[in-house]
Amino acid sequence: MNDREMNGGRAFPFISLNERQPKPRSVGITEIRGPYYTPMGKRYLQDIFETVGAWVDSLKFAGGSFTLMPRKALKELIELCHSHQVMVSTGGFIERVLTFGRDAVDRYIKECKDVGFDIVEISSGFITVPTDDLLRLVEKVQKAGMKPKPEVGIQFGAGGASAAEELAAEGVQDPAWMIAKAKRFIDAGAYMIMIESEGITENVATWRTGVAAQVINALGLEKPMFEAADPEVFGWYIKNYGPEVNLFVDHSQIVQLECLRSGLWGTKDVWGRVLTYKETE
Repeated sequence: MNDREMNGGRAFPFISLNERQPKPRSVGITEIRGPYYTPMGKRYLQDIFETVGAWVDSLKFAGGSFTLMPRKALKELIELCHSHQVMVSTGGFIERVLTFGRDAVDRYIKECKDVGFDIVEISSGFITVPTDDLLRLVEKVQKAGMKPKPEVGIQFGAGGASAAEELAAEGVQDPAWMIAKAKRFIDAGAYMIMIESEGITENVATWRTGVAAQVINALGLEKPMFEAADPEVFGWYIKNYGPEVNLFVDHSQIVQLECLRSGLWGTKDVWGRVLTYKETE
């Protein structure tokens, strides 16, 4: 990270931070949730970018929230993101659009492109869709000039904050099956793979940390993005996999997360333990 990305230089520049890639980053990506739990207009978003925008790589509109907005307001938010080198992603809303039929899917992808989205997330948490059909969506999004980001997970019914008891009754899938799907998506040109947290670190009695390890062992750090909208969860990822793990958090958590990535601050278990070593020219 260099001072040019900090609008004139970082405050307290003599305090050293862990070295971070400048934008556009390939690892250590932070995607923040946009309007969903909290409404967000351009003045609110501008405040975020003016203070900590250097640490935000992409913004995601969760739950189809963008369909509730005036088109002009949506485009203004997207343009504001682009002016700060922040890509913009849909949430996994396409699985809702799929229920309306093929024509709706085509119109949805075209409209995503027209309003300025960079990334289209492709999820199927509530519905069962053949992998080959999802691969066709990956191809369709690429042909439209956007980046496909398939979501995979081990928990059926994930993505809507369902109760832990409900999800437990559904059971979980074999992580190897999830990873095999992810590899097919990557081979087909997926920009990144979103790893759904439910069944792993969310709405479970005990975290299935071994699943995260399997994903990283199989796919590395560059392609997976882990949903981690809880400080204990993203703290665990940083502690175990370092500052270059890709994470999706709520926009209210961006400062706390970057304090961990930078080695600046943290809880007792990560205090002074998150470090990077880069060769300088």
